[in-house]
Amino acid sequence: MKLPDTMQAFKIVNSHLKLTECPIPTPANHQVLIKIAAAGVNRPDIMQRKGLYPAPLGASDTPGLEISGTIVATGAMVTHLKPSDTVCALVTGGGYAEYCLATASHCLPIPKGLSFIQAAALPETFFTVWSNVFDRAKLLPHETLLVHGGSSGIGTTAIQLAKAFDAKVIVTAGSDAKCNSCLELGADAVINYKEQDFVKEINRLTDTKGVDVILDMIGGDYFPRNLQCMAFDARLVQIAIQNGAKTEINLLSLMIKRLTITGSTLRARDDDFKADIAQKLHQKVWPLLATGKIKPIIHVTFALKDAGKAHELMETSQHIGKIILEN
Repeated sequence: MKLPDTMQAFKIVNSHLKLTECPIPTPANHQVLIKIAAAGVNRPDIMQRKGLYPAPLGASDTPGLEISGTIVATGAMVTHLKPSDTVCALVTGGGYAEYCLATASHCLPIPKGLSFIQAAALPETFFTVWSNVFDRAKLLPHETLLVHGGSSGIGTTAIQLAKAFDAKVIVTAGSDAKCNSCLELGADAVINYKEQDFVKEINRLTDTKGVDVILDMIGGDYFPRNLQCMAFDARLVQIAIQNGAKTEINLLSLMIKRLTITGSTLRARDDDFKADIAQKLHQKVWPLLATGKIKPIIHVTFALKDAGKAHELMETSQHIGKIILEN
């Protein structure tokens, strides 16, 4: 297949997205080149645009961390994928474009019955939730998971995965509509944080026992409140800090309850770490997507050229589930 010499891709200029013409990259030994059909929009993209989350060394400076599309070229060491294969992939950047490089081991087949748009909603959220809720926090069947931001892409994924693996799920969300959507996805209880004190509600819902695992994207003043609603031996995983990075900690509570406080970011992790998550997802989660037991939740799709409008929408926090760009 003869490829064009150049492609359209977004670059960041003075904290704005600018569509530019640039060369199509060539895959290295363990990479593939994907003609992008769709790409997911995530909050790290917004942080990168604002200069708060620079791309890792060697990564594309074009935003976009998850894509779906068709492989058009492979590196010399790639043997399990070939041109014409359709995949979705977690990438370190480059998704807001017509073509993108991906590490071959970070590509997954598009689950049976899913469209390119649906597949583009999978990698960032599913890799993140699996890594943090199941690998890091080791959520077990019949334990209780609290998810802050239950109607986000991460939240809607966490609800479905936790329920699929027999956990109980409580979420916080900021409107009745968002709360209802979380209930429809299987959440056992929802808390409208704008109208209710989530600490009081958690303790009421759990008869003061508390929750076993918390997945938190908020940080800031949520941190000490999280400690108040954690059970003995509970685990808190911090994956974002929308309310800020600084907080206070009650060390006595930490000691008495034997709490585990941890956190992570995914983008800068090495290829082997991400490949391990991809293998686990393919084995344990992709069959659930193929049968429809779980599904990506798509709020709206924009044309690639309208990526700026997609960012504007995400910054309002009015969406439920994922925002997708389509080529």
